[in-house]
Amino acid sequence: MKVSLEKESALIEAILYLESEPLDEASLARISGLGKEVITEALEALRIRCEKDDSGVEVSRIGGGVILSPKKEYWEQLRERYGKKNEGRLSRAAMETLSIIAYSQPITRAEIEGIRGVQADNMIRLLQERGFIHEVGKKDTPGRPVQYGTTKDFLKFFRLESIADLPKLDEKELDRFELE
Repeated sequence: MKVSLEKESALIEAILYLESEPLDEASLARISGLGKEVITEALEALRIRCEKDDSGVEVSRIGGGVILSPKKEYWEQLRERYGKKNEGRLSRAAMETLSIIAYSQPITRAEIEGIRGVQADNMIRLLQERGFIHEVGKKDTPGRPVQYGTTKDFLKFFRLESIADLPKLDEKELDRFELE
């Protein structure tokens, strides 16, 4: 017998609508009072319902959590108003530095500079201010330099569930990110 999850998926939809940050299944269960199995099924029902052409939102997995977000085909049109247009833009140098960190993390400032060939202090500071990177530890080498990695805000901004969802690099691109 197939159980209808209309009310449960509607409740999950309402919770995701009201939350501004991605929630994991355990948080959804705690907030809704539903069991984890019901949450999983209700999320799937909501995902299927949102896939229909008449819905402007989709269920997105970002940083290990779930959030309602505009469908990708509408986001370009909406980004100007809702995407914090000035905050969201990154210079080419900042994007290059962020790419190096994302693909090579954990990585030190000196290693970033070795790959880029220029000083990275300002870009690292900018990316930290934006919340895209943070200190993840210290390298076990003389001087114990700080290592950097990406944050959940990075995943959210680029609509990724995890670092594993980054586009795959080809051989030429991979060579560029290798440290000598």
